[in-house]
Amino acid sequence: MKTVRWTARILSLCILVFSLPFYFGYGNPLPFVKPDYTLWENVALMMVPLVFVGLIVGWKWPKIGGFLVVVPIIIGFVVGLFTKASFSPNLLVPLAPGILYLIDGFRKKEIEVTNADTVLKDSEAKQ
Repeated sequence: MKTVRWTARILSLCILVFSLPFYFGYGNPLPFVKPDYTLWENVALMMVPLVFVGLIVGWKWPKIGGFLVVVPIIIGFVVGLFTKASFSPNLLVPLAPGILYLIDGFRKKEIEVTNADTVLKDSEAKQ
């Protein structure tokens, strides 16, 4: 279990260290400000900051971080399909730690429920 968590964290850290300088180096463009941006470009401008936040939040709350990474990427993919825009494969890179965060978050909950059931059964057996 710790392997999944730390793999997601290390991948997230690598992505953030590599990507944030590019993102802020080009300036922090606001979506829907320039009329010459297409719908896909505006969705990507909203999606990327959410992905960055999700990669950071996933360190503390893996399930929330995973959703903040995976959901915007899926929405961007769907918008890209409907607008016939070319979906950048670079946006799939953060999907790996996002999915790992989700696996970690859901497995952690499953372990907590299993432990609670075990404690409950043990206390019932003692009575």
